[in-house]
Amino acid sequence: MVTNKEKNFISAVIYVHNNEDEIQETIHKINDVLRINFEKYEIICVNDYSTDKSVDAIKEFGTNIEGAVVSILNMSYYQGLELSMGAGVDLAIGDFVFEFDSTYMDYNVSTIMEVYYKSLQGFDIVSAVPKKKMRKSSEFFYNLFNGYSNNPNKLETETFRILSRRAINRVHSMNKTIPYRKAIYANSGLNMNNLLYECTKKTNPNREDNATRKNIAVESLILFTDIAYKIAIFMTFLMMIGILAVGIYTVVVFMKEQPVAGWTTTMLFLSVAFLGVFAIMAVIIKYLSIIVDLTFKKQKYMIESIEKITR
Repeated sequence: MVTNKEKNFISAVIYVHNNEDEIQETIHKINDVLRINFEKYEIICVNDYSTDKSVDAIKEFGTNIEGAVVSILNMSYYQGLELSMGAGVDLAIGDFVFEFDSTYMDYNVSTIMEVYYKSLQGFDIVSAVPKKKMRKSSEFFYNLFNGYSNNPNKLETETFRILSRRAINRVHSMNKTIPYRKAIYANSGLNMNNLLYECTKKTNPNREDNATRKNIAVESLILFTDIAYKIAIFMTFLMMIGILAVGIYTVVVFMKEQPVAGWTTTMLFLSVAFLGVFAIMAVIIKYLSIIVDLTFKKQKYMIESIEKITR
């Protein structure tokens, strides 16, 4: 039993969306770890418009467990993992904030404190990373993202993480909105570290819906990498080669004195015109990428209510 508890105030933000079968067990485990190791803590469950009995399960836990400080943040409608967790972190007041992106725990509870102690070694952001092999789709996305990102902090699959208050303040000062937390954290300039752990269970069966995941992936590639600009440049050079080939062919036909009336001048004009259009498009896309990168699309989460449950 821990006699000298940690003085830091800890917030644990848990994402909940139709997890009635496992939410109580997860909160029990997290609460036990925090209760044993910290003097003061809070648990924030972000209910992303669950349609099952997840909220009832959370309330039952809060009213039955003495000393537990649980808040339920109810989203107005389904808004996805990123916006919902952003709302939860904004509500948290801890010196350190745990982000649990899923109620599915495929790790030993001791990993939670290992991540915390790692953060005390000078790391503002520490993530728990499973040793198991990533899914093909995730591997493809991360390879693409890391390949076209200039950031030395490479992204990979994470289960949960801890943030220092300095990290949260830095991120909020850098960006108006946070469309993809992992990329923002990687670009914060703060010390980061990953803690590898052995999985105790199989792959999480309750994955976020594919449509939301695809939207986040596309937006992240546009916002945090220069892949759009490089594709535009590639297309420009590709069209340039094609246009030059057409131009050469046009000159050859003209020199052989076998042109169709008006065809030579038309093709020459189109060649130059399309070359200019694609070159300008490449420049415009670059500028748009910069503007989007600086301002982001304004996305504000909508909260229905906040319930605090204590015994």
